[in-house]
Amino acid sequence: MLQVREGLLQALLWQRARDPFLGAWALPGGYLEPGETLEKSIRRHLAVKVDVRELAHLEQLETLSDPERNPLEWELATAYLGLVPADVDPEVPEDTRWHPVSRLPELAFDHRAIVLAGRDRLRAKLSYTNIAFALAPPVFSISELRELYVAALGHEVSATNLQRVLLRRGVLDPTGERRGSGRSGGRPAALYRFRSRRLEITDQFAVLRPPG
Repeated sequence: MLQVREGLLQALLWQRARDPFLGAWALPGGYLEPGETLEKSIRRHLAVKVDVRELAHLEQLETLSDPERNPLEWELATAYLGLVPADVDPEVPEDTRWHPVSRLPELAFDHRAIVLAGRDRLRAKLSYTNIAFALAPPVFSISELRELYVAALGHEVSATNLQRVLLRRGVLDPTGERRGSGRSGGRPAALYRFRSRRLEITDQFAVLRPPG
């Protein structure tokens, strides 16, 4: 599960209280129960184990089947990418914390590779879909949206170009409202919302590259 927090893309991890990998950090998850779908299972585990219910987007990431990924047993795992909007602050247990993806601690199993695969999937989809809706609050300025893109992509993004591209694709709708000026003054910022808060392909050949 990923969220932009304090200007950084962060992953939610919890500290294992049993072997294998006692004390190491891991992605929240658990076993599938009889009659349960994969999506219902992951939502249940997130709600029960780390008290997170505010997912704006959830998609299957990959299936892992390396016989040695768990030293105690042969274990198949299906990983999901979940996104939480920046305006949501879930209450999490003491053994659960957000960690910057750029500074991950020691992770159990193959969970580091899963986190990085989720980051890479998000970065790719920011180029050709409207997936940023799942990172953004319901209403935002272009400057605020740009900060989310910068955090997720890991490189600078021009606010002017971002606005031009997203408006041309029909991704954003202006609300007709403006954000009040801060202490430094300046012109009040126009506010926008995503036209759809469901995943859509907006330009299948687009790629957002670092400047220069």
